[in-house]
Amino acid sequence: MPRQNRVTPFGEIIVTPERGTFMGNRGVVHDLEGRIKRAWQLKRWLICVLEFRGRKRTVMTPNRYTELFFLDEATGLAAGHRPCAECRHRRYRAFRDAWKLANGSNDASQPPTASEMDDRLHAERVTSHRSKNTFSSALDQLPDGVFVAFEGQPAQAYLVWGDSLLAWSPQGYDGGRPRPNNERVMVLTPKSTVDVIRAGYVPEVHASARR
Repeated sequence: MPRQNRVTPFGEIIVTPERGTFMGNRGVVHDLEGRIKRAWQLKRWLICVLEFRGRKRTVMTPNRYTELFFLDEATGLAAGHRPCAECRHRRYRAFRDAWKLANGSNDASQPPTASEMDDRLHAERVTSHRSKNTFSSALDQLPDGVFVAFEGQPAQAYLVWGDSLLAWSPQGYDGGRPRPNNERVMVLTPKSTVDVIRAGYVPEVHASARR
């Protein structure tokens, strides 16, 4: 029976049989019966690999962190997660270095700590009412790998990808629509992460985006 452990670009945790290509966590968010009881426990929201050094886990073990799954890295970033510093150390360093560059830090300055990035991301990904936080932007100013939604279609997330907008689904990207110019959209990916992508960090995307 499918579990409620798949994350959408809106940051919601849904039930679906699709596993996804990345794992992650937000702390312990399930109860003893494996039911989701809260949206997060920690500000440290991670994107991890599915396999790491032969470690084995029983999904949703009581009192252990909740294994969450993403279609791809771009989905996890839109939800407000960042690369894990342990199992994705090289990608974490690339994300951190792009963060530093996006904020105009000079080469002599120290890179941001994980806690500093997590605090900023948490302020940007959820509102004071604990709902998904978004911001408005002109579509043609956004880099590839960012997720957006349209005001008249707020439940559908689209991946900005080249000249197209690709419709997200738990199975993959179901097709696209032309990417219009001079149109304002709701941006799902946190602003700091958008800046990181603009500074050169390239999110990994599901194979269906490249078809």
